[in-house]
Amino acid sequence: MSFIVTTGATGRLGGRVAARLAAAGVEQRLVSRHATARAPRLDRATAVDAAYGDRAALRQALDGASTVLFVSASESADRLDQHRAFVDAARDARVSHLVYVSFYGAAPEATFTLARDHWATEQHIRDSGLTFTFLRDNLYADFLPGMTGDDGVIRGPAGQGRVAAVAQDDIAEAAANVLLAPKEHEGATYDLTGPQALTLDEVAATISAATGRTVTYHAETVPEAYASRESYGAPAWQVEAWVSTYLAIAAGELEGVTDGIPALTGHPATSLAELLGRSPTS
Repeated sequence: MSFIVTTGATGRLGGRVAARLAAAGVEQRLVSRHATARAPRLDRATAVDAAYGDRAALRQALDGASTVLFVSASESADRLDQHRAFVDAARDARVSHLVYVSFYGAAPEATFTLARDHWATEQHIRDSGLTFTFLRDNLYADFLPGMTGDDGVIRGPAGQGRVAAVAQDDIAEAAANVLLAPKEHEGATYDLTGPQALTLDEVAATISAATGRTVTYHAETVPEAYASRESYGAPAWQVEAWVSTYLAIAAGELEGVTDGIPALTGHPATSLAELLGRSPTS
């Protein structure tokens, strides 16, 4: 009997997808490092522990799967190696269809450093011979309020660039629909965005209106951006990833608005204002 493997079910995006598949009555296997302890308890779902870098454990966890949702691994210095191990395990397990959650504008020359890793992962999937679908998500709209400091200021070198951030619920619905009818999406790449591209001034104003808290945006210089993040003690690659997120916005690489969400879900993409208006934490 075939089933769907859902990775990342212990996280916000994978958990949303798993819940939608369970509601559709689909048999699925929830695979992550701590799936048996942390994955949601869902009808017709079995949890299996397997770390992304453990090719042997992944090969066993993916065995028999018809379709696999491959949510990218947590940010780390060796994430690309983990991704390659996962893809190789999926190939060895003869997975029929791999649905990879990639990033908007994934390219070898992308300003956002982690978008380059996503492109390299896509290339490894193509080279593997696996049937695939790529979901290239823009920045998560859900995370934009978290960019605000304790003083109510969003800081970053984004200039007056724009970002077409997308709601995670929209991504999850799109991904679930692809997983439920994979043959309709073989070889396709979908850019998933929100319905409009906002400057960070507009993001700050939207958060302010939704929360009642005054939020503003300060356009840092690049040296200011690196200096303001020194206190976190993060490794250089991670600081570069943080700063390059804003630089990608400034470069106009995240501003394109697409019809990916409407095409895959049948309804308009959720705006930031709509998202914050219905969020219990807003």
